[in-house]
Amino acid sequence: MQVNPIVVEITRGDLVESVHRGAFAIFDNTQGLIAREGDIDRPIYPRSAVKPIQALPLVETHAADYWNLTQAELALACASHSGQPAHVVAVRGWLKKIGLSDRDIACGAHHPIDQDACVALFRDGEQPGRIHNNCSGKHAGFLTTARHLGESIEGYLDVDHPIQQRIKKILSEMTDTCLDASNPAIDGCGAPVFGLPLRGLAFGMARFAAGENCPGPRGAASQKLYEAMSANPWMLAGSGRWSTSAMQLAPGQFVVKGGAEGVYCGIVPSRELGFALKIDDGANRAAESLMGQLLVNYGHLANELSSLLQRLSSPSVINAAGLVVGDTRAI
Repeated sequence: MQVNPIVVEITRGDLVESVHRGAFAIFDNTQGLIAREGDIDRPIYPRSAVKPIQALPLVETHAADYWNLTQAELALACASHSGQPAHVVAVRGWLKKIGLSDRDIACGAHHPIDQDACVALFRDGEQPGRIHNNCSGKHAGFLTTARHLGESIEGYLDVDHPIQQRIKKILSEMTDTCLDASNPAIDGCGAPVFGLPLRGLAFGMARFAAGENCPGPRGAASQKLYEAMSANPWMLAGSGRWSTSAMQLAPGQFVVKGGAEGVYCGIVPSRELGFALKIDDGANRAAESLMGQLLVNYGHLANELSSLLQRLSSPSVINAAGLVVGDTRAI
């Protein structure tokens, strides 16, 4: 197995204290692969970073139009939200709109990602529910499509259910990867997750970035989801989250979407660029730093924006006394 290069260093004083190895691929929708490091052909699980592609059937089947979904709701279909009150209210309202409730989503319960929301639940004597799961919006999207097409919602997470078969087909088409012989694993929320190479994942994100420049309904669906995510970076993640903060620096210029175990994807529509990366040890701090640096290096951003994004993506190491004792730097 190829050993991936060091892509992020954490310093303390004059020494490099920790390193993170990983790989990345960047595709231009017209020029093809324009940058890479590491093994981009070994399959990885993209986890939540692939949610924008998983949401395409919601738009392509016209389920989103039929149920009059808002841009905020479309963003939630692609989100790993923090379980803050506005996220919970929005997903719950969406489920009510389609005649369902918290009990119908099968993603399981976990505490809100947001610490304040978690403390508030504890203070009020409430237990976290499925609605607080960061994937509850994605599951609402699955169920919305099923309701629109008259499909059973029972077992909607089974790999053989029409919802998951439709997603598998779209994933294969978007990433130019044959998944017929691939046995999916089970993601944290219970949905099937297919192994994909970073090469294919970045290729798929470049196609997504092309939006309306791609012919047919898929291009229009990608454009609609991009506009929803771009307009609602807070719904896509939440307060204090790196992806939300990065997108708020540059409204409308790019979308970034993270996944568990050090995966990140990004799209820059103005250049039809798709990014995909994986940190070998799964460290989120390294994935965020590398994603930001790749946007600075290849995203054709304005100088001032590049400086702000680089600062956001290279946080200082601060000790308990508030002293800056080191740095985070993507190589």
